[in-house]
Amino acid sequence: MKDTPKLIAFDLDGTLAESKQHLHPEMGELITELLSKMPVAIMSGASFAQFEKQFLPALGVTPHIDRLYIFPTNAAQCFTHKGGAWRAIYDHSFSIFEKARILQALKESLEETGLGNPPERNPDWGEQIEDRGAQITFSALGQKAPIEVKREWDPSRERRKPLYDALVRRLPDFSIGLNANTSVDITQKGVNKAYGIRQLLELAEISISEILYIGDALEEGGNDAVVKETGVHTIEVFGPEETASIIRNIIKNI
Repeated sequence: MKDTPKLIAFDLDGTLAESKQHLHPEMGELITELLSKMPVAIMSGASFAQFEKQFLPALGVTPHIDRLYIFPTNAAQCFTHKGGAWRAIYDHSFSIFEKARILQALKESLEETGLGNPPERNPDWGEQIEDRGAQITFSALGQKAPIEVKREWDPSRERRKPLYDALVRRLPDFSIGLNANTSVDITQKGVNKAYGIRQLLELAEISISEILYIGDALEEGGNDAVVKETGVHTIEVFGPEETASIIRNIIKNI
């Protein structure tokens, strides 16, 4: 991207922070400084409750918090800070009937593929299935599996591909995504990070050429790759340290 962007959108896990780990204080300071220069969006498969634990505390007090757009559950929801509180701009949560159908399809698909009980899983690592309201997520090793174990389990996404295919067959009218190294996300049809980018264009009243997206999974099959269909400029990173370096350089050149 030749020109300085007017808005930067980030992935969360693997980009701004390690998986489900608190944002490093230095990264919080960088995001706060970036917000003083331009709007910022964060798009993640995480729930808003996870954002409240993992991301927001590191920002501290900033007068520019109203420039921050949070897109939890792979952009099935969007939150902004108005009137002293976080408010949902939209929310594509599932109905009770949709949830029941998804959970049944997930049960059948896990039985079909044998991924319901991988040998590497430790029962102490938490539940495998999480209802995030607008997204249902299956984490093969459990929600609380150690980062180093997650990284090694399925970096190429080949182990989860049979489960993905089985879910696509059973849930053709929903969106299925392979997230991070152990998870599969299910959202409403057409709702993903590309949808989030399109919503962002309207919310921020900005053109696609003025947005930069930074993520760690922009290669084909990665959960960030769908943003490319919007034509947005992208940078792929290999972790928070590289992201921090890019943010510093952008701030320096504004």
